[in-house]
Amino acid sequence: MQALILAGGEGTRLRPLTSTIPKPVVPLANRPHLAFMTEWLRRHGVDDVILSCGFMAEGVRRVLGDGEAFGVRIQYVEEPEPLGTGGALRYAGDRLDERFLMLNGDVLSDFDLSAQLAAHERSGAMATIALYPVEDPSMYGLVRLNQDGSVREFLEKPRPEESDSNLINAGAYVLERSLLDDMAPPGTNISIERDVFPRLVNRGLYGFIGEGYWLDIGTPERYLQATFDILEGNVRTELGAALEDGRRVLADGAAVAGRLIAPALLGEGTSVARTAIVGGCVALGPGVEVGEASHIERSVVLEGTRIGAHSRVNFSIVGPRVIIGDHCQLDAGVVLGEGVELGAGNVLRAGARLAPGVRLGDGAIRH
Repeated sequence: MQALILAGGEGTRLRPLTSTIPKPVVPLANRPHLAFMTEWLRRHGVDDVILSCGFMAEGVRRVLGDGEAFGVRIQYVEEPEPLGTGGALRYAGDRLDERFLMLNGDVLSDFDLSAQLAAHERSGAMATIALYPVEDPSMYGLVRLNQDGSVREFLEKPRPEESDSNLINAGAYVLERSLLDDMAPPGTNISIERDVFPRLVNRGLYGFIGEGYWLDIGTPERYLQATFDILEGNVRTELGAALEDGRRVLADGAAVAGRLIAPALLGEGTSVARTAIVGGCVALGPGVEVGEASHIERSVVLEGTRIGAHSRVNFSIVGPRVIIGDHCQLDAGVVLGEGVELGAGNVLRAGARLAPGVRLGDGAIRH
């Protein structure tokens, strides 16, 4: 089975993390995000992945290679300019099988794609959209179905009084290659959601209500939530199974003199000094150093970062190779880009974001 993954976006909502790291390979629980997608696809018989790239495509190639390490074959299609979701599909058209999966590349999920494929086969659909129920559909596009499961209507960001359904487009599609015949030629900017699917209403467009886990990881808050859910086993992953076997703590190759609170994941070469506390819900990348009496909780700290003594990091994302001095505090959604340096005594809160390479002296920020 073949899958086309759309991974050409810049990840602007995740900046400054994605200022230096391509969004498709941003580390999620110490693995490239797309590694979780390929694992999910592999469970449902996908062995051939076409990756539609654009921004920082070479960085994606460098991390994922030919896909052998992830159990699939990866081919790359690089858009010359952003072409939209439909344009990316059309641009990859000459490599696509007669039937294939198409997925947004910023989702973490364990949906039963095999069941979606079976439903597509039974209905004789041209396209089958995975749908997911949410409590508040007002931030998404609402999808209304007929009794036979065919799509009746799309409603973009509905008002409360219009929300007679809670089903949103989950960004996973089963498609027949023949639908490309009615699309604009390759190189055209098209949205599959706004330009292609609405024209297929009553012409072979069906919905499939998925069960399981689904999350768009495109913001810092949801990126952290996805990490926590992997660590806690709320989404089905191979890493989650390994964490369960290890009582929700994995620290192979790390030197831990302090205390670990489950769930916690430590990369190889990471060190935790005595009287330091790491956890719960923490992922430390390879080579991270945590100083004495520091406390890291509900956070992600990427590779090569050094955290001084008596510092606290809570609900924050710390990019690679950051230096955090003694007696610092990061809280409430702080995101630090690669190579940031904080002198001693800095306090950052309320979603503060520092671009890569920013340097702050001792006590420069205390809010």
